[in-house]
Amino acid sequence: MTITSRRINFSVPSMIMMSNKDTKLNAPLTVEKITSLRAGDMVLLSGKIIGARDMAHKRLIEALEKKEKLPVELKDQVIFYLGPSPIPPGKISGSIGPTTSARMDGLSEPLLSAGVKAMIGKGRRSKDLNNLLVKYKAIYFIAPGGVAAFLSTKVKSIKEVAYMDLGPEAIYMLEVTDFPLVVANDIYGGDIFT
Repeated sequence: MTITSRRINFSVPSMIMMSNKDTKLNAPLTVEKITSLRAGDMVLLSGKIIGARDMAHKRLIEALEKKEKLPVELKDQVIFYLGPSPIPPGKISGSIGPTTSARMDGLSEPLLSAGVKAMIGKGRRSKDLNNLLVKYKAIYFIAPGGVAAFLSTKVKSIKEVAYMDLGPEAIYMLEVTDFPLVVANDIYGGDIFT
């Protein structure tokens, strides 16, 4: 797979082989940390990020609507739409890859309003979601698909922290080091898919 943007031409292998020249970011993210990023930029992300998908989003939204205490802090956080697999003996993480992001488009605004600054997944987002990223000054990263075993080597720790009854849809807390990402949608409306 090769994606061409106005800034770079990259493929999954080139993404994985990023060098020290690439932008390094530490989560949590603030507006100040992401203002220089543009669609197409390669990033190596380190720090603690939240793993959550559809069902966890729905529970978080319900809690926000009821003004209940949230199980995780959302302000300045990165949410990874992850598909975790069981952890093999002797490993820190099982294979861990991005899941399709479009499923979260209709569930994203309440979380962005609560302070989420970045999302990680795969695939194109809707025009409405792109407009919300501009409104809330947040970004959408894509992670390389098809290399979930490699991505697991970038995970220093992973554990379920909330909604455990949802199984793989639970909320996870991950600590990652130099997790390879590409900015798909920036805070200015830039979109690598268009």
